[in-house]
Amino acid sequence: MEKMSPPHSVEEKVLQYEGFISDVLRRDLQKVMEQRDQVYEKMSQYLQLKNTIQSLQEASSEQLKADVDLGCNFFVQAHVADPSRIFVAVGFGFFVEMTHDEALRFIDKKTTQLSAFTEQLTKDSAKIKAHIRMVLEGLRELQGLSDLSETQRRDVF
Repeated sequence: MEKMSPPHSVEEKVLQYEGFISDVLRRDLQKVMEQRDQVYEKMSQYLQLKNTIQSLQEASSEQLKADVDLGCNFFVQAHVADPSRIFVAVGFGFFVEMTHDEALRFIDKKTTQLSAFTEQLTKDSAKIKAHIRMVLEGLRELQGLSDLSETQRRDVF
């Protein structure tokens, strides 16, 4: 049997590592970042609802007129007889009727929970970036490339 020549096996390893970076690590990083963006969007919606509720409390009127989007930017004017209670999306497609104070307490708890989740997603993305860096360093060593000295490096930002 013939042994594989070292350069050929090194090239093979380099291709495997490059494939791992592009097929696994970068894809995982993209998923985590997209998930974090979705959580930020939810937080934004809850904070917008909080501002709306606070505006309703300040107005403290008996009736409310509002433009409601029926879809595709088609709006109709709605008259709300009793704006003291609202329906809040609590998750999984469920809505709960709440007073303004209950809704504000719920929003505070929900945004705290979502903030903790975004922190975890940020940590996960940092771990994936560290793995990418580690594999890139391994590739550099496999290919026998020397690291750029501090004087040769340029600040990108």
